[in-house]
Amino acid sequence: MATVKSKRAPADTGPVLGIDPGARRIGIAVSDPECTVASGLDTLRVKSLREAVSLVTRLAEERGVRKVVVGFPLNMNGSEGERAREARTFAKLLEGRSGAEVVLWDERLTSAQARGELGRLGVRGAAARDKARVDRVAATILLQSYLDSRK
Repeated sequence: MATVKSKRAPADTGPVLGIDPGARRIGIAVSDPECTVASGLDTLRVKSLREAVSLVTRLAEERGVRKVVVGFPLNMNGSEGERAREARTFAKLLEGRSGAEVVLWDERLTSAQARGELGRLGVRGAAARDKARVDRVAATILLQSYLDSRK
């Protein structure tokens, strides 16, 4: 989809992080080093944009990540709303701080897909409504979509 412009060389090797950004929680997924399979990693609880950028930067450094795919919540008609502008700001700050290439990727319906996937896996009740779990699965779906598009 959209890429935050960078002066850095493209990061075509090593693991990629997938980020499902939110105001209070950030779902995190990571790819294998060959960039073929995404796996849910964690859900971070954050209080501010600054904290979110710091935590994701640290995670990217710890994992040796050179590319981060950030969910870009476009409206259903493809236009950018407030959440998309917030995601763009997060992506720009993250790229400046982390040194990783940051890609914005359409995340429309990933949370609904995540809830559906949890249901198919037999996750029910409170566990199925656990927002942290849904955010982590949504990040995995987002990252897998990005990885599949590169094949």
